Amino acid sequence: MSSFDEKYCLDQFQKLLAIDSTTGQYREIQNYVCEEIARLGFPMEVTHKGGVIADLGGEGNDLAITAHLDDIGLMVRRINADGTLNVCRVGGLYPFYCLMENVRVYTRDGQVYTGSVCRTPGSVHVTEEELRVDGPDYRKNICIVLDMPVKTAADTRALGIETGDMIALEPRFTMSGGYIKSRFVDDKACAAVLLAVMKTVKEQGLRLNRRVLAYFAMYEEIGHGTTYLPAGVKDILAIDIAPTGPDQTSDERKVTIFAKDSRFPYHYEFANELRATAKRCGADYVMDVFTPHYGTDGDASVTAGYDIRHAGIGPGTLNSHGYERTHIDGLRNVYDLTLAYITE
Repeated sequence: MSSFDEKYCLDQFQKLLAIDSTTGQYREIQNYVCEEIARLGFPMEVTHKGGVIADLGGEGNDLAITAHLDDIGLMVRRINADGTLNVCRVGGLYPFYCLMENVRVYTRDGQVYTGSVCRTPGSVHVTEEELRVDGPDYRKNICIVLDMPVKTAADTRALGIETGDMIALEPRFTMSGGYIKSRFVDDKACAAVLLAVMKTVKEQGLRLNRRVLAYFAMYEEIGHGTTYLPAGVKDILAIDIAPTGPDQTSDERKVTIFAKDSRFPYHYEFANELRATAKRCGADYVMDVFTPHYGTDGDASVTAGYDIRHAGIGPGTLNSHGYERTHIDGLRNVYDLTLAYITE
C-alpha cells in the first residue's frame, strides 16, 4: 500500500505556489525550502548561484534527484508612453497562454504592484476588426496594465518600475475530482512530491540503497538549473512534468518514464531500471517521447560535461506552460516509483 501523504504534498505544493519565483527571483523560495528541509532533519548545501541540495543519506554511487522551483514569467522590457508595460518572456511563456492573467510586478527596490496582461487595443467593442484577428505578440499588441492610476511613462517610473523588473503570474490553484489545476504544476507539484518522499524517508527511518541527494534547482526554465553537481554524483533523475497530447502516451493519472526528449534519448539502462522498479512496486506507468520542445535538468548536467547517467519521470500534465492540469494519482505514482527506486 502506498505511504503517500497526500495532505502534506498538496499543502507543500500550495505553499510553494504562494511564493513567486520567476527564474532568477529565487531567494524567498530558496529560504522556504531550506526551512522545510531543516525541519525534516536533513543536512543541506546551498549553491552560490541559487539552489538547494539536501543529503538524504545512504552510501556510494551517488544519485541526485532534482525538481526545479523556478517558474516561467515575464520581464519589463520598456515602459510605454501611456504608462503600460511592454514585456518579454522569461522561459517558455507564450502570449496566448498568459493573456488576461493577473500578475505581480516586482521592482528591484522591493515594491510589488498588481496588474493584468491585456491586448492593446483592449476592448473588442472599440477595436477594428482587422486588429482583433491579429495573434497576440509581446512586441506589438500585449501589455501589462497596472492597477494604479498611471497615464504616462513618468507616472509609472514614479512608482519605481523600470526595465528589467520581474513579473509573476497568479497561479490560480484549484482541485476537483482529484484533478489539480494551476499554473506551475511544472514544477512545483513535482518539488512537493520530492519533499513528500523526503518526509517518508525521515519518518520511517528507511534505509537507502545508495547515497541520495535531493536537488532543488532554480534555473531549469532557462536551461542551466543543474549545470553544477557535487562531486561523486553518478546518476541524475529529473522529476518534471510529462506533457500530454494527441501523439503522447502520458496520462495525468500515471507516472511517465521518459525515453527521449527534444535533445536526445535518456540513458537506456537507467530508464530500464526505473521501468523494472515501477513493475515491482505497482506504480501505474507509461513510457513516452517528448518532441519537439522539451528538456529537463538532467539534460543540463549531461551537456555540462558530467560523466553521469540521466533519466526523467513525472506526472502526465495537460496544457504545459499554460494553466496546467494533473491528477493526484499521477503525483502518487511519481512518489511510489521514486521511493521504491531509492529503497528497494
